[in-house]
Amino acid sequence: MAMQRGRKVTLTTIDRRTMLGAAALWPVATAAAPASPWQAARRIADTIPAPAIPRRDVPITRHGAVAGGPPATAAIAAAIAACAAAGGGRVVVPPGRFHTGAIRLGSNMALHLSAGATLVFSTDPADYPMVATRWEGVECVNYAPLVFADGETDVAITGTGTLDGQGAAWWPWSSGPQFGWKPGMPDQRAARTRLFAMAEAGVPVAERRFGAGGYLRPPLVQFQNCARVLVEGVTLRDSPLWNCHAVLCRDVVMRGVAVRGHGPNNDGCNPESVDRMLIERCTFDTGDDCIAIKSGRNANGRRVARPAQDIVIRDCRMRAGHGGLVIGSEISGDVRRVFMERCTMDSPDLWYAVRIKNNAMRGGAVDQVHCRDIRVGQVARAAITCDFNYEEGANGGFRPSLSNLLIERMDVARAPQVADIQGLPGAPVSDITLRDCRFAGVTRPSVVAHIDRLGLNNVRVNGRPVSRI
Repeated sequence: MAMQRGRKVTLTTIDRRTMLGAAALWPVATAAAPASPWQAARRIADTIPAPAIPRRDVPITRHGAVAGGPPATAAIAAAIAACAAAGGGRVVVPPGRFHTGAIRLGSNMALHLSAGATLVFSTDPADYPMVATRWEGVECVNYAPLVFADGETDVAITGTGTLDGQGAAWWPWSSGPQFGWKPGMPDQRAARTRLFAMAEAGVPVAERRFGAGGYLRPPLVQFQNCARVLVEGVTLRDSPLWNCHAVLCRDVVMRGVAVRGHGPNNDGCNPESVDRMLIERCTFDTGDDCIAIKSGRNANGRRVARPAQDIVIRDCRMRAGHGGLVIGSEISGDVRRVFMERCTMDSPDLWYAVRIKNNAMRGGAVDQVHCRDIRVGQVARAAITCDFNYEEGANGGFRPSLSNLLIERMDVARAPQVADIQGLPGAPVSDITLRDCRFAGVTRPSVVAHIDRLGLNNVRVNGRPVSRI
């Protein structure tokens, strides 16, 4: 089957509600293009508006929540309803440990976790109602995220407290023996396969129903179809699945957040089909990708056809994870204009510093990725990888694409390999430039296959200048 770009088809009822709710908030930019990519990055970061949250506090204790007491789910819902009825404000969690089920936020509202406050989330799936969501890049109806907002504007999570997902109770559903699964125990594999097959067959989203018996784990935080979103200062710990998932959103800021959790698929931050996002001064110590940019999986991503674009990442620290900055693999809706600067990465359990993964089942184009001033202590596999052989590899009919990747001033103290860059026959990686970079501790040669125009400018490997890798 020849590789092609997918076609967009008619949206289902849920799709129209989901897509159109925020679309009217997304004006088309008309300003002149900046002269350099880093001017573009500054413009994005400087012009993302903060959410408008009224100066009003609604403590959850006012509605019956008791630290260390019974589940506060109803009290938190009552505080959110009272806050919304008053026109918005902060729903305040005071110091202490409060147990809760699912939380759903509204517009003009911040969930504020005071210093010393922890929300401990239930591990009973019955405490999470069914909602229209997106799971691993595919729309479905499944358990609600632990904290969820859909179609809202001006919404935030703030403070210095903690959201504790108690993910270890959910992790065996991944089918990973290292996470507690044993033969005979339930797991997600059958439901995951069924969901992906439904999407390829065009089954309406409302009919892709999972939940009980499906074992598809929910994320810790998900903002869907929202505009003007802020997550600031809090700690996200031990999510069942992804930690912070912004999908189909515009104008998102994640600032000063610590993400910790070494469970399966414990990605730190997943901007998916997001338009304009700033991630700064965050720390990631994760069981999967630290930051993974996505835009939908296979037919579902091509149908929705919303790219992830204009994303700025700066002054972050990446520890353990499968990659520091990752793009993919669910990028069927394209990714463009990603900027990362002044980040530090260092862990024997960090696989790659920059990782791009795609294949001929996903398709999707990645264009204009700019990285500079990246300090890497050590990585376990390679400093840079682009892998079009990921999972299904060439077994598909949609052409993956990566072009215009620029990495400047990357300083790596220890990496077994500089790069593993592999396109596909008929789908080469193109226009990759490494400039003013230093790689030490290299013990094996790079792998470079199916690539057009790889440029090296002042690159040193193990202290020696090189003209090729």
